[in-house]
Amino acid sequence: GKLGHGDEQEQLLPKKVEAFAGQRVVAVSAGASHNLALTADGAVWSWGLGGFGKLGHGDEQEQLLPKKVEAFADQRVVAVSAGGAHSLSLTADGAV
Repeated sequence: GKLGHGDEQEQLLPKKVEAFAGQRVVAVSAGASHNLALTADGAVWSWGLGGFGKLGHGDEQEQLLPKKVEAFADQRVVAVSAGGAHSLSLTADGAV
C-alpha cells in the first residue's frame, strides 16, 4: 500500500502512479511507511500507513492510493516533508 498503486504487491521495476494521471507533481517525499506528493495547484496528497494521523485525513487508516489532504483545501502548499511518524507542509504564506 505504500507505493500508491491500490494494492500491496511488490514492484521490482519502477511503475508510474496512475492516480496522478493528468496532474503535474512538483515534489514528493517518502517517510518510513508513507508518502506525500505536492501537485502544481498546491494540493497535498498522501498514501501508505496512517498511524499517528500522519496522512492528514483525520484518522489512522491505511491508504492504498494517493488521497488529497482536504485540510489544505483553501491553502496553497509549497513544500512537503514525510518523516518517520509525521508529516510537515509549508504553505505559501509561511505557515507550517
